[in-house]
Amino acid sequence: MNQFLKKVLLRADDLGYSEAVNYGMEKAVKEGLIQSVGVMVNMPATEHGVNLLKNEAIAFGQHTNICAGKPITPAQLIPSLVDDMGDFKSSKVYRNAKTDFVVFDEVMLEIEAQYRRFLKLFGRKPDYFEGHAVASENFFKAMETFANKHGLKYSGLPEGEGPNTLSSDAFIWVNGTKVYLWMEAMQPDYNPYLSLESMLDNLHNDGVDMMIFHPGYLDDYIIKHSSLLTPRTLEITLLTDPAVKEMLDQLQIQQVSYQDL
Repeated sequence: MNQFLKKVLLRADDLGYSEAVNYGMEKAVKEGLIQSVGVMVNMPATEHGVNLLKNEAIAFGQHTNICAGKPITPAQLIPSLVDDMGDFKSSKVYRNAKTDFVVFDEVMLEIEAQYRRFLKLFGRKPDYFEGHAVASENFFKAMETFANKHGLKYSGLPEGEGPNTLSSDAFIWVNGTKVYLWMEAMQPDYNPYLSLESMLDNLHNDGVDMMIFHPGYLDDYIIKHSSLLTPRTLEITLLTDPAVKEMLDQLQIQQVSYQDL
């Protein structure tokens, strides 16, 4: 009989965002609890991050990014996604937009380009496939369409939900498994220990509970380009805390990765 009663998936997003973020992610994997890592394939520090972790026996996902850094697709082919400098429009622009300005055919080009970059980096398909930090129906539609076309394990968002405003009991279906989503890093006074405790106190019996983290250290690049800063360092502390691992074992909670879904 399986001794584990419930399952959790602890996911880390943003490998490649900056070198400091990469080093924090490395620690969270090699010395901590992270077994699923989302890769931003278009960033200057992408290869640095991949080289730190590519030999680890973990799940690697395409963390498809259309709001940080520069696109892989030539900017003139995707005008709805870029600013006058040819950089992706920021997540703030998406949050403040009154309408969905993403053009489906244009974002499909960039999704395809990032997928090809992932294949080149890893020599295989991603273990899962999802998107970074923006709420755009056209982006979500394109992601799902692309995933279905290429047989990828799509891990999106519930209909009507945003990445930073998940409602209670929000869930998605991933490869036939019901996955409940937890992410509170953007909330005021965020405490990852309390967030994890809240999830563990409310685990579901009919699927997997997934908490999404963004562990990383801080350097000049991430400080200038991301609004998510101190929570990244707090999450490293949580994820590498031996007491947390011991607690999961005592509660007979099984850790899984996307490879298990």
